[in-house]
Amino acid sequence: MDAVEIPSNDSSARFSARDAEQIASELNLTSQQIQNVIALLDEGNTVPFITRYRKERTGNLDEVQIRDIQKRVQFKRQIWERASTILRLIEAQQQLTPELKAEIEKADTLKRLEDLYRPYRPKRTSRAATAREHGFEPLANAIWAGDASIENLTNAALQYTKAEDGARTTEEVLKGAADILVEKIGEDPDVREISRKIAWRSGKLTVNATKKAEESGQEYRDYFNYSEQVIKVPHHRTMALNRGEKSGALRVRFEWADDSACMSIARHLNLNGHRFHEFLTEVINDALSRLIQPSLDREIRRELTEKAEKHAVSVFAQNLKNLLLQPPLQGQRILAIDPGLRTGCKLAVLDELGYCVATDLVYVTGSADKKEFARKKLAEVMTEHQCQLVAIGNGTACRETEEIITEMIEQDLPEARYLIVNEAGASIYSASPVAREEFPDLDATIRGTISIGRRLQDPLSELVKIDPQHLGVGMYQHDVNSKRLKESLDEVIESCVNYVGVNLNTASASLLRHVSGMNQLIARRITEWREKHGSFQNRKQLLDVAGVGEATFTQAAGFLKIDKGDEPLDSTWIHPESYEQAYKVFEQLELPPDSLKSSAQDRASIIEKVGQIDKGGLSKNLKIGLPTLEDILEAIVRPRRDPRADLPGPIFKQGVLKLEQLTEGMELQGTVLNVVDFGAFVDVGLKDSALIHVSEMANHFIENPYQFVSVGDVITAWVLGVDLERRRVSLTLIRPGTDRQPKKAQRPTKP
Repeated sequence: MDAVEIPSNDSSARFSARDAEQIASELNLTSQQIQNVIALLDEGNTVPFITRYRKERTGNLDEVQIRDIQKRVQFKRQIWERASTILRLIEAQQQLTPELKAEIEKADTLKRLEDLYRPYRPKRTSRAATAREHGFEPLANAIWAGDASIENLTNAALQYTKAEDGARTTEEVLKGAADILVEKIGEDPDVREISRKIAWRSGKLTVNATKKAEESGQEYRDYFNYSEQVIKVPHHRTMALNRGEKSGALRVRFEWADDSACMSIARHLNLNGHRFHEFLTEVINDALSRLIQPSLDREIRRELTEKAEKHAVSVFAQNLKNLLLQPPLQGQRILAIDPGLRTGCKLAVLDELGYCVATDLVYVTGSADKKEFARKKLAEVMTEHQCQLVAIGNGTACRETEEIITEMIEQDLPEARYLIVNEAGASIYSASPVAREEFPDLDATIRGTISIGRRLQDPLSELVKIDPQHLGVGMYQHDVNSKRLKESLDEVIESCVNYVGVNLNTASASLLRHVSGMNQLIARRITEWREKHGSFQNRKQLLDVAGVGEATFTQAAGFLKIDKGDEPLDSTWIHPESYEQAYKVFEQLELPPDSLKSSAQDRASIIEKVGQIDKGGLSKNLKIGLPTLEDILEAIVRPRRDPRADLPGPIFKQGVLKLEQLTEGMELQGTVLNVVDFGAFVDVGLKDSALIHVSEMANHFIENPYQFVSVGDVITAWVLGVDLERRRVSLTLIRPGTDRQPKKAQRPTKP
């Protein structure tokens, strides 16, 4: 066989204009936008940097669009790399034909590639291989070709019954020939694709309980006699079934219409009018049951799991993003409380900058005298340190603490308010190396208490110190691929940190490491530089930090802010590479750069001036892209803009809400704690969160609750039902008296 040229394994060199056009068509973008984004990524630019500072080249694409392009490019390159490997492996066997090479290069999915490679994959000794060793392949080929010289198969098999290694029956010979043909059909890529489509279309999952389930698997009782079409199984149910199967409580079977597949395969192979149709039909059925069906069963179950895991990761990522972007409560002193029963409630007073200025301990349970002492102690601490806000962790003894705080507000400090803070991950953080380094002289319990308070002052800065898997906003996070989950959550943290920006002189290493272009080592060196030299006075001083070169500086500088430095523009989103143009804009506006420090009253006149400017004309005169000019003008108008400030703040309380006080139709305000496929969990001030089922989010069908509510949202809801025995509350977002439209589709159900 003549050698067939194998393409280079350099996937980056293979990305053609045609490939860019395909992605552009899928995303409704231009081919030039795709090519520019690919070039920017290949140059080593980060997604946050490209999004904010390369708008002219991307056509003003947002971060979601750029990450989508990045993922599609990575997927295509993954296919190319696998195709190149397969081509080399087949070429090494000297079986690569131009036709096969063309099929492999045309493949656009990994499944198709593996189907094409299957016949050439190294195999353990198989029945077909044994039959070939016995010399039955000529007979198999003759049967397949419908050889006219064969009057009947039994007679044709007679000549193979005598051999040096012993006599065989005609049945054994025909069985061997059939084994060869079974492998031929079972490895045919088109046959597998036909079977795959039928399996997806007709397949269903059938689930039964095991003996173990009857003893200890009652949590899976909803699935003890369960069956559903595979294409209709929701993601959360796939995860629940996998968990039940792994625990030994459930037995899951995949069933599909293999009789329909047999007819379709025979039709595809033109075997319906074949001389040996009956024999070959048995061969097809054997190929289906022995080779195709088992592998497709595994493949489809695996694909269901991959889709469910991808969905679970996306849910976690979206919830994490909303959690991290909760608005900060700046300039406020806070009394943080980590509730406890036996060990008491740990107290930490935080000043306006988050520094711990006092700690204490109180006990909120016991006799009336002890409770009164605790109340007075709390009032004294708050009065002494001029606190009016209390952050209470939602752990053990949370409600007992809340009752004492409520009494304190009623009797001692009527202006005080409090908030229940989700303390998920606080105990893990308190024992971490990061916490020990930050507070080397404090007990772990006090470190956790400080974390609770700081989550209210600046959620992003505090929560990045904790592994996001411990923050309590995921769904089945312990059942998904850990690498995929970590990559997705790291991406979310990077996105949030760079969306908000970072104060170069106050940010922790935990926060700095997520800045565009940074890593843990450089972040550590920045904090060490501050300890040695004091505050940064300008962004250029970053270049004095070991490990920060021009490339890192370019990627990071715009996201790092300096207040009260010697360069006014360093406090804005304007990148140093655009300072020259920015100063020309100031000249056009007849404003000094120090106007960035103007009061709110002076800023009104600045806004008026900016509103009157001819952006298009100024863009041409200054030879600056319009998107960059608009960003400069936005920075002049809102120099210290924190995008989180546009979001609604937390709901503070002054009194305890009890379950027994709730009545159907009562209006409540709450904060969304978590969003899952079947609804959202909301903190309305009770010990446990209340549930809004997806069917109660609107008076019309909602397929995706994540597009309707988000973690951190402040909502108004109405009590739908109260189960005092199970201590459960259901809410609705549909105002009482509103007409409800009939359901038009099946809604997700709680697993």
